Amino acid sequence: MLEQVKALTTEYDMFPRGGKVLCAVSGGADSMCLLHLAWSMAETGGFQVAAAHYHHGMRGQAADADAAFVEAFCREREIPFVTERGDVYGQAERLGLGVEETGRQLRYEFLRRTAEELGCQRIATAHNADDNLETLLLHLVRGAGLHGLAGIPPRRGEIVRPLLTTSRADIEAYLEEHRLSHVEDCTNADESYARNRIRRQVVPVLRQLNPRLTESAAETMGYLRSDNDYMNAEAAAACAHARWAEDDLVIEARYIAQLPAAIAPRAARRMLEMMGDGNTDCSAAHLKAIVDLAAGEDPSAVAFLPHGRLVQRVYKDLLFTTQSEPLPPFSPTPLNLDGETAPEGTPWRCRCQATTCPAEGEPGVLYLSREAVEGELVLRPRQTGDEIALPRRGGTKTVKKLFIDEKVPRRDRERVPVLADGAGVLAVAGFGADQSRLAQPGQPAYALIFWKKE
Repeated sequence: MLEQVKALTTEYDMFPRGGKVLCAVSGGADSMCLLHLAWSMAETGGFQVAAAHYHHGMRGQAADADAAFVEAFCREREIPFVTERGDVYGQAERLGLGVEETGRQLRYEFLRRTAEELGCQRIATAHNADDNLETLLLHLVRGAGLHGLAGIPPRRGEIVRPLLTTSRADIEAYLEEHRLSHVEDCTNADESYARNRIRRQVVPVLRQLNPRLTESAAETMGYLRSDNDYMNAEAAAACAHARWAEDDLVIEARYIAQLPAAIAPRAARRMLEMMGDGNTDCSAAHLKAIVDLAAGEDPSAVAFLPHGRLVQRVYKDLLFTTQSEPLPPFSPTPLNLDGETAPEGTPWRCRCQATTCPAEGEPGVLYLSREAVEGELVLRPRQTGDEIALPRRGGTKTVKKLFIDEKVPRRDRERVPVLADGAGVLAVAGFGADQSRLAQPGQPAYALIFWKKE
């Protein structure tokens, strides 16, 4: 098993030498195996490990006990540990989404924020080979294209899955060999969840037909993933011809119309992803409508899409835009240097306190150099030309491009506070501070905390 994990992590650069890996740890068997494995490999691999646990606020005292269990495990091994409690039920009701989908969104938002705060280059989750098999079967039942049938990818950006080729049986054997405890989530036995029914009712029957079911499915998904990656690369090459017109995305229709039938819908989806407007879960029918728009002759036809988006044919071009008007920008507000600032018209809040920058900062706190401030500090909406160089993000980027890349919905972009002074941008709420404005340990600093009021 260890050699299997080493091969996968090496192939996809999951544990970068000199880097830091954040392990998502629920306390269950899979995640405890992941954390212990990563921790065991860290010294020889030349990387560091941290752990993050998201409390969904759904299972009362049992969930509290899970969080305490993971924290104790990390404390014994001196593994940096961060936890956060959410309200999945409440958020699901507010958003009109399912509980599972909402929980996943909140969990990954927490993981990405925590990775940024701790300086982690990778976020490792404990998906295993049996999870991948179950995902394939769920996609088959619901109907899916090649993307869905390729299963869970070993790596997507900074998200890595070191156990993806490891079976659940091997994970349990590893825990037993190393005498590692774990917690059991009672919802894993609840067959009202489709995945649990697949796991408990369908997979055992299929495994009777093929004892090597997990391995065979993994091989098949590997072949499909290679095909899928090739076609996605072809689609991305076509979309490289797109250009920005303010917040809208424009491409000559011919670049999509001339693509093979297997690739054109992928180019349509890629364009929607490039818009950065969050959810891109358009159906095959929606993607076909975009392709038909590109291939058609009507110079002003329109395709209406979910989540307020639309694609309009403007003579030879396709214009990817949104129906919803952006929310009005909030009024610029001077920053209270000793307390809370609550700008009118935005849900964001900021707390500031003069301090000395510590050697080890607290997670979620930005320490700005007081010596680097030029003039009055103001919380304001983004402005044309605003730029920021976030730590570990690879250079300077416009705030506009940052919002697009991070999929901040267009209508919300004017309500995200930018902290600025006479020299430019110091920080952007929810993203961090410009690295040139950060204080060094021992320097006079402003300690800032941004948060969103529900």
